[in-house]
Amino acid sequence: MDIKAEYNRWLENVEDNELLNELKSMDDSKIEDSFYRDLAFGTGGLRGTIGAGTNRMNVYVVAKASQGLSNYLLSKYDNPSVVIGYDSRIKSDVFAKTAASVFAANGIKVHLWSELLPVSTVSYAVRKLKASAGVMITASHNPSKYNGYKVYGDDGCQITTEAAAEILSCINVLDIFHDIKKSSFDDGFANDNINYIDDSVLTSFIEEVKKQSVLFGDEINTDVSIVYSPLNGTGLKPVTRVLSETGFNNVTVVEEQRNPDGNFPTCPYPNPEIKEAMSLGIQYAKKHNADLLLATDPDCDRCGIAVKDSNGEHQLLSGNEVGLLLLDYICAQRTEHGKMPKAPVFVKTIVTLDLSEKIASHYGVSTVNVLTGFKFIGEVIGRLEAQGRVGDYICGFEESYGYLSGSYVRDKDGVNAAYLICEMFAFYKSRGISLLDKLNELYKTYGYCLNTLHSYEFDGSAGMAKMNSIMEKFHKGLSSVAGFKVVKTLDYSHGLDGLPASDVLKFILENGSVVIRPSGTEPKLKAYISVTAENRNEALAVEKQMVDELSAYMGS
Repeated sequence: MDIKAEYNRWLENVEDNELLNELKSMDDSKIEDSFYRDLAFGTGGLRGTIGAGTNRMNVYVVAKASQGLSNYLLSKYDNPSVVIGYDSRIKSDVFAKTAASVFAANGIKVHLWSELLPVSTVSYAVRKLKASAGVMITASHNPSKYNGYKVYGDDGCQITTEAAAEILSCINVLDIFHDIKKSSFDDGFANDNINYIDDSVLTSFIEEVKKQSVLFGDEINTDVSIVYSPLNGTGLKPVTRVLSETGFNNVTVVEEQRNPDGNFPTCPYPNPEIKEAMSLGIQYAKKHNADLLLATDPDCDRCGIAVKDSNGEHQLLSGNEVGLLLLDYICAQRTEHGKMPKAPVFVKTIVTLDLSEKIASHYGVSTVNVLTGFKFIGEVIGRLEAQGRVGDYICGFEESYGYLSGSYVRDKDGVNAAYLICEMFAFYKSRGISLLDKLNELYKTYGYCLNTLHSYEFDGSAGMAKMNSIMEKFHKGLSSVAGFKVVKTLDYSHGLDGLPASDVLKFILENGSVVIRPSGTEPKLKAYISVTAENRNEALAVEKQMVDELSAYMGS
């Protein structure tokens, strides 16, 4: 791409005044970063910084992606239709209407959620309305400068690698200014090409979430004190509705984070994995003497928690720890009440704590390992359904706070997670057991294991080149990490253990493992470190040595 020529072409063709003013204010480095490539489209769709340029999220890039997706759908379906949802991010509603207008101009029926809702409702509505595809405007848990365009197939699962490649080829042949079919949103609505999804579909989704209870008649005290934060995102309505309808009425919402706000003023990085994003909620939990803090990210597919310890302080639990607790709770309840299927299946990603496999095995549950990304868990559910075994799926989770215990959707669901966590918490509390007690019991039974994630950011074209160079170094191999011998290396770049090719390396150590992979949605390199030890303090000391050595290796 001739960067300067493309920049000048945008100056000549852009009609949006905000984008035009941004273009005119750009210096050479900003021009290069905004135009050195087209924003990457893959299995996660698009994700990038909001702004002007081919490497940014804006109405032109969204329209081009929608035209490419339209051409793909028209080649595959006789009368295609698309479900569209959006979150609270800056311009999410604008991008949703832009996409809807392009689909409508191509004669594709659009089912649009009339209000912002979690990403899982798009997956659900695709299946419920028998749509050909789904689009969610979201950048999940990223900072406010980001937005994205997430695509689902007709099975309600994120698009496959093959579908993404076909859609990308449809996008790449288009001129961003001259090959896009256009109609106004109002015209599409008037012509019945765009319709709002009926409220009954949301009610149906809520009912499916409620069906995920595993109490099976057991009594619990639902008057536990809960603080909930939607982190200025989409979770408020569905999460509080599910909790209220299942008897959890002692719920306090963090007021500063109640309403949708794409600027995320009190949580600049709106990710429940991050301690800073949970800090205001913890203040509320202390103030209200709450037993449990819940927080969901802006598109409500992730759910993080904090629980009160014996000293009255609120302790954050990792995604792995919550996953272990949920897995054990679901398995124990199903076993106790004779509700375990004959060939039960649990699904996890390869970077998720291996300790979960021991718990699953204890209950006679088979574990399926998949690549990083919940779409691969969704694909396993789809395969089970095709075999007439969808009832064998009991749950799946990934370390990045994503959980799902039912087959009604094919992506992680923070609404489902919030409800099950509250039920599990109340179940144990009604029996005098805290979640920390239960977690320590699991560690005592199956062994202690610490799992941490470290991200290394590489912005711009120079950063991308450096990240690729570092991955090349890792592919040459490691003999040890912090003095612990690498006993086996798993290279997934050409496919392994029946999984598709992915640029992921897993180094099995004498005392755990290290997984290295580039993020599929952000300019980051991620290192997942797993350490087995006698106790947490010992594991933390070893983990620090490993992090220091890996950081130095990446910086050299």
